Amino acid sequence: MRAKHGLPVVLMIVFALTRVPGLLPVNFSAVYGLLFCAGVYFVGRMAWWLPLATMAATDLGLGIYYFVTAGISGFQPYLLVNYAMYAVLIALGRCFKPQTSWLVLLGGGVLGAMLFYLLTNTAAWFLNPFGNPEYTKDLAGWIIALTKGTAGYPQTWEFFRNTLLSGGLFTGLFAGAMKLSAALEPKEAPAAEAESDDDEEAEAPAAEPEQAKA
Repeated sequence: MRAKHGLPVVLMIVFALTRVPGLLPVNFSAVYGLLFCAGVYFVGRMAWWLPLATMAATDLGLGIYYFVTAGISGFQPYLLVNYAMYAVLIALGRCFKPQTSWLVLLGGGVLGAMLFYLLTNTAAWFLNPFGNPEYTKDLAGWIIALTKGTAGYPQTWEFFRNTLLSGGLFTGLFAGAMKLSAALEPKEAPAAEAESDDDEEAEAPAAEPEQAKA
């Protein structure tokens, strides 16, 4: 199976495994690099439906897991904001080409992780779905949402650190895997070249016989 069809599925399976609860630190996720690289490398509509469907399936599994183990509902309206940001990451990846250098793609993945953090935390501050008293509707409340967060939880700047690190790490891994696969894939035979001179002579119409002399 060619890389452009087989490797995306492999990456989705690897990504799904990284979402097993407790496997990675909090907010240290493969999602930022995966969605960015999906926009870069996946062809056509696959760039949209395959990663988003994988996210939905794994979110469903996590929601059931947390409800069964802790009685916590994992299905919250604010998740729609996350999915809007997932689409932004894919759209950012579509601005790059597979031939782009690995280092530039790495920078693009880090940029995507930064945008995800900034936009989702801004939405958390603005919508404030859990009624955090710190998230006042002013500049101070917005800065708190981006740096300190709400009491009783790790500070959000720690999430930012993990977001950047994981965005860079998994973008580098995914982009490197795609480039390596492309380099190892056998090149297709070039299109048939022009017919050889002998073939051209063979296909040339026969010369007309000389007319009889009077």
